[in-house]
Amino acid sequence: MTVKNGDFLSTLLERFNTPDSLVYGIGNVGREDDGLGWAFVDWIEENDVCSEAELVRSYQLHLEDADLISHKKRVLFVDATKKEDIDSFNVSKIKAKMDVSFTSHAISVPSVLAICHQCFENVPEVYLLEIKGYAWELKIGLTPHANKNLEDVIANLDTITV
Repeated sequence: MTVKNGDFLSTLLERFNTPDSLVYGIGNVGREDDGLGWAFVDWIEENDVCSEAELVRSYQLHLEDADLISHKKRVLFVDATKKEDIDSFNVSKIKAKMDVSFTSHAISVPSVLAICHQCFENVPEVYLLEIKGYAWELKIGLTPHANKNLEDVIANLDTITV
């Protein structure tokens, strides 16, 4: 599903304000725009949004994340993206699917869901918020363009739907 104007993320963030919800920032703050996922989670903490939800930051997804999400009702993964077809950000609902590229060091959100389903017979409601990034070098801090995209997400929380 693609983001359209409406009230999705504010509603989603309100629905995420429960102990059975998880907001999971993926990335590396030491690699410029790769830190966008963590920056979004930082914003949630700093603004006391979703205070009941579990907040997690990790450099990458792991097999063990299937166990983590198996105990949740809904999960929002937040990650930087290089995708050319995304101008600023995109939100999509994710379905379980095992990728052929799966290894112990590279696992996708759909693969984590597929493992969750296979091992725990449970799949939470899962969304992926992708925020456009531009630079990935060893440097702390977001580029101005990536920071603007993060600000776009935050500014549009009341006007985003799926």
